Order: sequence, then C-alpha cells, then structure tokens
Amino acid sequence: MKPRLVSSAAALVLLELLATGPPSRAEGGRETFGAEAESLAAVRRGLEWLAREQDPRGAWVGDVGHKQEDDYLLMDTAARQREMGEGHVGVTALAGLAFLAGGHVPGRGGYGPVVSRTTDYLLSRSTEDGYITESGTRMYSHGFATLYLAQVYGMERRSALKETLQKAVDLVVGAQNHQGGWRYNPFVMEADLSVTVTQLQALRAARNVGIHVPKSTIDRAVAYVRRSRIGYGDWAGAYYYKIEGRSARTKTSFAVNAAALTALMSAGDYDFESLEPAFRFIEQEYDSVSRWAGAHFYFWYGNYYACQAMFQLGGPRFERYYERLRSDLIARQRPDGSWLNSTGPGSEFSTAVACILLEVKRQLLPIFER
Repeated sequence: MKPRLVSSAAALVLLELLATGPPSRAEGGRETFGAEAESLAAVRRGLEWLAREQDPRGAWVGDVGHKQEDDYLLMDTAARQREMGEGHVGVTALAGLAFLAGGHVPGRGGYGPVVSRTTDYLLSRSTEDGYITESGTRMYSHGFATLYLAQVYGMERRSALKETLQKAVDLVVGAQNHQGGWRYNPFVMEADLSVTVTQLQALRAARNVGIHVPKSTIDRAVAYVRRSRIGYGDWAGAYYYKIEGRSARTKTSFAVNAAALTALMSAGDYDFESLEPAFRFIEQEYDSVSRWAGAHFYFWYGNYYACQAMFQLGGPRFERYYERLRSDLIARQRPDGSWLNSTGPGSEFSTAVACILLEVKRQLLPIFER
C-alpha cells in the first residue's frame, strides 16, 4: 500500500514581495539592507504584538485541540483561558522562544521583563510529578515548555529552574513507551513522529545545560525514528507518521519528514546522504503546503521543523528554501504585526513561530545553532 499524503490541495493566491528596502540598524550597530532589514522589521512588529497579548501572569492563550486529517478539533479553550486568567503552555513556550531568539533574555534586552514573566508562568504550571500543563495542554506543550526552560536555564542558573527542569525531563523519560517514542498524552502505548521530535529537542536542550538525561532514552528514540523510514515506492527513505496502531504505515507529509529530520539531527545524526529523501520531500512539497495551508497549523509547525532541518543542511538548498519561506511570511504578516492561524491554536501560536523562523539565521537561540 502506497503511503498517502496527509495534505490535500486547495487554492490560495500568494502575494509576491520584493526583498528590497531601506537600510536598517541591527543590534550591535551593524547596518542591514534588503531582505535582512525587512525580516528584522517584521520580527520587531511581531514581537510588539506578542508583548501586547501577554497576560499579567506571563501567559499567552490558544485553543487546545488535536489534529484529525486536515481539521483541528477544538475545545473552545482560548476564550475560557482569557475569562479564567489561564494560558496555553505550548503557545507560551513558543512565544518565549521567539523573544529569546530575538536576543531578549531575562534581565537584558528590550523585552527582558516579558521573558521573565514567561519563565515565572511556566514554572508555576509544573505539577508535583513534573508535568507542565494548564487548560488541558498535553505532551506537545510539555515538550515546548521543557525546551524553553532549558534555554533559559543556560542563561539564568536559578535553583527553581533546575529543579523544575529536571522534573520535566524525568517525566519525559518516564513517559517514553515501548516503541521508543511519545504520543499526545504521557504513559500511552502509541507514538508518533510529531510528538517525538518535540520531546527529543527538549531532552537535547536539557542535556546541553547539564540536566541528567539517560543516554538510553535518546538511543531508543533515535531507533524509533529510524524504524519509521519508508522502505519502498516513490518516497522510499522518507518517514511514516506512525508505525504501530491505527493508520500505521499509511501516512507521510511535509511536516512528518521535517520532524524526522530535526529529531535525528537533534540527537546528533548528520548523515545527510541517508537523510536525502526526506530533504527532497520537503523541497518538493513546500509550494503545495504553502498554497493550501498558509494559515493552517500544518504550515506553521511543518516549517518550524523544516526550517531547522534545512538550516542544518545549509548551502544553496537552504537558501532557496528559506527565500521562499521568508517571502511568504513577509507577505502574510497582518497590519497589526501578527500572522493568522485560522485552523490550530490561534494567531499567538503562528506569530510566535513566524518570528522564530525569521530569526533562525541569527543563531541566538542555542538549540538552533549549527
């Protein structure tokens, strides 16, 4: 049976924007021109919007749901979060990462207070067993929160940070299932690549700052990702979304292959020759995903991982991919500085991801460095 693509085509008109513009003064006094200045200006507007949307506790809101084909089954949580003074852990962590990637860190940078509030909020949402959650958020969000706290701990060695981070890592380690991966909820039997990459990146970031992560956990996760490779047909060498359970070995997509590449490279696998089919999949599918999913969560989380993978690859292939992505992002930014996510957690999510993508070349965030 040939794997079917998760995505389906629908038409969207893309606006083209020339990568030109007046010079801009970057941090440190260096002048930037054209595309770089345009990207930095877009990030500045995006971060301004995010800062306005942060609530007093340090959180951002977002709908909590789950994927089903091309839909996102909502639980109408964003409005309740605003009413109850709650937040979305995953969206908050991604927004925090966007500020860190822009050079804003605790106590430094124009948005230092925003970062500090973000950190305090995520620390406050850690449960006794280490699960970081609010409003029903699950392992995706826990992984992003753990990644964020690891990045902050590398800059600010607070004892509360270390304790919470170690507990969060211990939960990830304990929740790894018999396949070697993770799924939406902790301690379940199934696994998929999109949740697994989130946990692997969190573990890598934590290990980099001195938090104990068993090597066996990483090895089992890498083995799971490698077992997910497709062994036949047009996309031999690309990756399945799942290899056990319902719909096992039937689906692949742009986002799945981006997740697999980033997962493996997060674990230190830089065998670009063996990873070539997945890179080729990303290159060939980008235009289709951009056309039909420009405001859909597929576009946002797919490119969150695709951009990291292509950046690690580097060279002309990364530059070609990145210019297409950058042009799409610039064209789609709204006048208030945000980016639309019509199917998914919401515009706080997409704006955070867009800023991270436009900041990737700056390499200010340790987890995204080459």
